[in-house]
Formats: sequence, C-alpha cells, structure tokens
Amino acid sequence: MSATLHRREVVAELLAERGELLVVAGLGSTAWDCTAAGDDDLTFPLWGAMGQAAMMGLGLALAQPQRRVLVVTGDGEMLMGLSSLATIGVQRPANLSIVVIDNGRYGETGMQETHTAHGVDLAAIARAAGFADARTVRAAGELGALRAAIHAHPGPNFASVKVRVEKLPIILPPRDGGLLKARFRRALLGASADLQ
Repeated sequence: MSATLHRREVVAELLAERGELLVVAGLGSTAWDCTAAGDDDLTFPLWGAMGQAAMMGLGLALAQPQRRVLVVTGDGEMLMGLSSLATIGVQRPANLSIVVIDNGRYGETGMQETHTAHGVDLAAIARAAGFADARTVRAAGELGALRAAIHAHPGPNFASVKVRVEKLPIILPPRDGGLLKARFRRALLGASADLQ
C-alpha cells in the first residue's frame, strides 16, 4: 500500500493550535516542514547532529516534566539514532512524543531508500523498547487521535507517519545556532533565561 499523506499537511495539522508545546525538529526536511507550518520560538530546529533529535527531546522532557514535548523527525534520522528508543523506553517520560515522518528515503543525500522502505517497522521497535503507545499512521483520519496523544496521553508516545515521496520547496528556519538557542530558552524560561 503506497502512502497518500503529504508531509507538510501532516506536520501543519500536528502543530495547529499547539499552545505551549515544545518541539524539537529533526535535521533537514522535518525542520523545513515545521518552519513551513509556522516558525515558532518554541521550536528548536536541528542543523546538525543527525540521529540526535529523539535524545534532545528526551533531555528536554526530563528537564521540563510539566511541559509536553514533541520530536518531529524523519525515518533516516530515526534509524541513525535507533538506540535512543531503548533509552527513552527505560526513562519513560510521560510528556514526550516522537513522530517520525516516514517517506522511506534519505532526503538530504539524494532520496536513497532507507530500511523502512524495505519493511523495517519503527513503531514495532518503539513498542518493544517500552513506549506506552506506538503506532503507524497511514490515513488522514488517524491524525486527530495522534494529535490528542501528543497533547494529552501519558507517554512516551511514538508514531511513524507514512508519507508520500515528494520533493518540496525548502523553507529554512533561522540558521544561526546561537540565535535559535537564545530564542528557545527565552520562550521557554522567560526573563530568567537571561540570568542563567
């Protein structure tokens, strides 16, 4: 069954009316998807450290247990950081959700197929690692339940969202790492961010 969902529409729906949701956007396409949905000070897009989005989300979730944290990453990056799922499963942060935008391709290096294009089931791996909820999303009608899980269900939550293979215009977030860090900290911590 080929994927019918469009990645930008999925991310826009997941981030609609996000409130105080903290978002870590994985390297490359998912950072561009989050920016296309609306650049936000509470989104931290990664410009490097491929494979580390889930671990950054874990650190943020543990440091801010009263806030909901969402990691939006791609299948290529998730495969590179696969062991992070085991660590998250052991830590069991109730406020963390990971959504993998899975097109079965390495978008940043030429659209070569990833292992998910050959049957590797990321949701099954997350489930085996101890995630409270791990699902594969294939239809637009499933996005509402996923959005509800991100905002309210005890986690950790995981979803692999199967999307079409498509080339989209690049919509870049700011490229200055210092600026991104400072604006995220200010949005998260308020005036106390400048004192620390």
